[in-house]
Amino acid sequence: MDKRRKPNPGERRRDLCDAAIQLLADDGAKGLSHLKVDRKTGVPDGTTSFYFRTRSALLRAVAERLAELDLADLRSVADDSDGRGEHPSPSRLSQVVIRSGHEPQLFRTKARYELTMQAARDPSLAAILQRATDEFTKLHREILVQLMPHGADLDPAVVEDLSNVTLTFINGLLVRFAHGDRIVDSPEQLDGILSAIAAGILRSPQRGRLTDAGGRRPAGRRRSAAIG
Repeated sequence: MDKRRKPNPGERRRDLCDAAIQLLADDGAKGLSHLKVDRKTGVPDGTTSFYFRTRSALLRAVAERLAELDLADLRSVADDSDGRGEHPSPSRLSQVVIRSGHEPQLFRTKARYELTMQAARDPSLAAILQRATDEFTKLHREILVQLMPHGADLDPAVVEDLSNVTLTFINGLLVRFAHGDRIVDSPEQLDGILSAIAAGILRSPQRGRLTDAGGRRPAGRRRSAAIG
């Protein structure tokens, strides 16, 4: 009698999504198919199609899995931004960003950019990615305020400028990570760069208006490829 454990549907979906993430990172969106996910996971042909009937359903599930993994990473990093002793620990923000340039997170960074391109033509996929971006942006703003002297007293418009400019830098950094260019290689180094950018913004006479669109904040929400 065959007493092998019957696969748990939730576990099977996660396994299939994890394989799809790896395929996206290795082969791009054009290299992703239900059959390739089956072969990558080592399951019978047709298994992925059973769980995700269409390609769009598979991509949405992959985006949700990426968001789940990214959020788990954000929550796993201790809040050491206030530092200990004479040598402050790097911020949570910089730890998460730098980890995105190393395996096993690097393949997720590559897959995330592939999904971002697909999201331009799939509103439901874009919505899933936006929720993950919102979580990252919230953390980003909190850490920026903590890194700045008297950050809690900053005008909200200035915090908005700080967030927009530094997120633009981080997104560019993640693109370079995806291409194998590790121009920034430690959380401490990234903290220093972000602090320098912020210091320049705070000295600018245009602070609080640097990222205005024609004097007004853009009405639309920004979709970012940033993690979490």
